Formats: sequence, C-alpha cells, structure tokens
Amino acid sequence: MQVRDDRGRKLGSALYSSASQIAVRLVSKEEVSEAALPEVIGQRINAAVQFRQQSVRDSDSYRVIFSESDLLSGLIVDKYNDVLSMQVLTQAWDRDDLRDIVLASLAEHFPDASLAERVDPHIRELEQLPARESQILRVPHSSRPLSAREWDKTIFTMNDVRFHFDGLAGQKTGAFLDQRENYAAAARYAHGRALDVFTYQGGFALHLARVCDAVTGVDSSRAALEVAEQNEQLNRDQHHSGEIEWIEANAFDLLKDYATAGREYDTIVLDPPAFAKTRRAVATALRGYKELNLRALKMLPPGGILVSCSCSFHVNEGEFLAMLGSAAADAGRRVRILEKRGAAIDHPVLLNVPETAYLKCIICRLLT
Repeated sequence: MQVRDDRGRKLGSALYSSASQIAVRLVSKEEVSEAALPEVIGQRINAAVQFRQQSVRDSDSYRVIFSESDLLSGLIVDKYNDVLSMQVLTQAWDRDDLRDIVLASLAEHFPDASLAERVDPHIRELEQLPARESQILRVPHSSRPLSAREWDKTIFTMNDVRFHFDGLAGQKTGAFLDQRENYAAAARYAHGRALDVFTYQGGFALHLARVCDAVTGVDSSRAALEVAEQNEQLNRDQHHSGEIEWIEANAFDLLKDYATAGREYDTIVLDPPAFAKTRRAVATALRGYKELNLRALKMLPPGGILVSCSCSFHVNEGEFLAMLGSAAADAGRRVRILEKRGAAIDHPVLLNVPETAYLKCIICRLLT
C-alpha cells in the first residue's frame, strides 16, 4: 500500500495489518508497486544473507533475517547449520505471494538446508490469522531416506561448542543466537566455580565448562535441562571441569537460599527471560532484576565475575546500569564494569528503531 501524511504528501510504500498495533510497516520511502514487490524483497533478502556471510566467523548458525534491521519488518529467519527456522509476525508475510517469494529466495541462497516454520499461536491470534501448526516447509533434494520429522533436527556449533537443535520445539526459533558472542566473552573472564542461572539449554554453562573448575546450570524447565544434558554429552571432550551439575529450580528461591547459606561462586551468569513486556511493567521488572543481582553479588568473592543480562527492550541500558549500581550498593560491593555488550553482529541495530537494541549484557568484576 502507498502511505501519505495528513497533507497528502507521499511517505512511501508499506505492508499493512488490519489487526496489529503497528498497522503500517514501511517497505520503502519510494513508491513500490505490487508488481515490483518481489524484486524488492529478493534484494533485501540477498543483502541480509551477504551481510551475515561476510560478518559471522564463529558459527555455522546465525540470524539470517532480523525484521526491521533488514528492512523486512515482521519476518525472522535463523540458520542452524543445515536447518532454517522461519517465524512470521505479521499478516503481510502470511500472504501466499509474499511467502512464496521468501521461500524461493531462501531456497536459492541455502539449497542444501531444510526449512521449518515456527508458529507462535499468540502472535497469530493477535494478527487475526488462522491457526497453523509449526511445520516443515521445504526439504532439500537428497538421497538420504529421512522422514519429514527428522528434517527439522540438526547439530549446530557456536564458538566450537555444539548444540542439538529441534526446529519444531523450544523457545523462539529454537535457541538464543543473539547471545553467541556474549557466551564467548563470558568465557574469557570466567574462572573457578561458576553458576549459570536461567541456563535454558546450557548456552553459557557449556562455554564456562571449558575454563571453570566446576559449573552449575539452573533452570525451571525440566525439558530445557534435558536438552542441556544432551548438549553436555556432545561437548564432554571439551570440559575442563568434568560433569556439569544441572538443577531444576526457581531462580529467585534458589539464589535466596544460596545467599542466605553463604554459598560462594567465582563466576555467576544471570540471563533471565524478558521481565518487561510493556513499558508499564518496567518498575516491576527492575525490582526483579535487582533482587537477582543483589543475591548474586552477595555470593561473589573479591575478583569474582558477574555477567548480568536483560533482553527486555523496555528496560534501557541506563535503567539497567542504575539497577545494577543500586544492587551493588545494597550488597556493599564495589564493582568494575569490564564490558557493556549487546546482541551478536547478526542481530544488527537499526538507528532510529530502538527496539532492535534490546539486549544488554554487562560483564563486571568485584573489587577487593
């Protein structure tokens, strides 16, 4: 559709949703006809793929298309080794003609990869789209006698650490590729006994196990921990510390109990889910972040490392750092920031679209 302001001046061309809070998503500041749309989308996908192929050096897996950041608002595509995982977030990308353009372009760029579509029922409900199951959309030509279900599974690598991937299970599109570079950064500073809280499928824990004497991974999801244990087996030959201890527990309760009991860890990672889904939830989210970080700081000795993360866009970096400073003051700790980090390079930030700068990762050292 063509977009004009209230004076009738042309603003460009956009994709429209009749249900979304964001009704209009700009495609181009120029007029783009329906006939020209396939070429524009193909060019955008080509540019996105080339950028990742030029910039990602530490993994066979990365985000191929990052919605607004690649000027393809509402479309997410991740690559996990030889499996692509696609997620549609708006009405427009559910149109048959636009889906066909995306599928054809991805098949051209990744001819040997299968393609799974991850469906979020809540998003489809909000967009007033018909219900759909997660599914395999494409398999490459191959003589291997595999069933359709097996085409969504693979083993992928980040920073020489291997992970199981199931394209039709787990959170988001299956893993947290945005933390890939932060996993490696945390391992550069980690030492001694390490605690990874909200470990999910072991992303931080498995990286820490290569350098730490002992590692404990904590999550409230038994299903996630079962995958983490399988991932541990894939990387057993790289472990510095032997087995990782996996604990199913509520993070708030566990940290409170551990801090009260006087437990100490040399390295603690906090990587919780988004606490603030809306701006109204920020105050509550900050209280939650502070409680976690306060407990963790009390458990760290001088020289200890804290890796504290937030993926809540509505909590900005300034607010997150202020929270961390308040937690340090209440814990009676002096803290030096070693690194302020964001998402990996395959999740680029688009200037003037602050939602693309959602991830905060602060690496700190406690001073003597």
